[in-house]
Amino acid sequence: MKPVYGVMGSSRSDSEEALRKAQELGRSIARLGAVIMTGATTGYSLAAAKGAAEAGGLVLGVSPALDRAEHSRLGGPLEPFDVILYSGFGNKGRNVLNIRGCDVVLFVSGSMGTLNEFTIAYDEGKVMGVLTGTGGFSDHYAEIIARADRQTGARVLYDADPARLVERTWELACPAPDPNRRG
Repeated sequence: MKPVYGVMGSSRSDSEEALRKAQELGRSIARLGAVIMTGATTGYSLAAAKGAAEAGGLVLGVSPALDRAEHSRLGGPLEPFDVILYSGFGNKGRNVLNIRGCDVVLFVSGSMGTLNEFTIAYDEGKVMGVLTGTGGFSDHYAEIIARADRQTGARVLYDADPARLVERTWELACPAPDPNRRG
């Protein structure tokens, strides 16, 4: 089974450099053979989805909408997704599905909705990667964790290089099998 990488980020993108980095995240995920999952929205996660699609990856979106018509009315994109799951749960409910469906969750920039996804992933003890230097909450997550003063088992990595962040999280979530292990 292929690992699933979630990419979460602000639906509004105001940095061309951060968009470029998000797109590289998607390409890097696809090159490793993992599935990419996003909230089927605009902004940084859409840039990552486009990057994954360009690199031949499988792109899954989880929409807060009830169906395709509502998704379109809300301004949700249909491309480049191979599959969109219409949750009907609104943004907060969709966020829980997004995080629980991922082996690794990556964060680009981020505003309030992304912060919600971050806290869910942290509470769920996920392998997490933060693309630093992309604005929003991405440069504050370490401080938020420190202030929370709560251990959950989450493993959080920080890196400004998209390809390196994907590689480092892959090593944590998908370690190579031990050739000396029996059974």
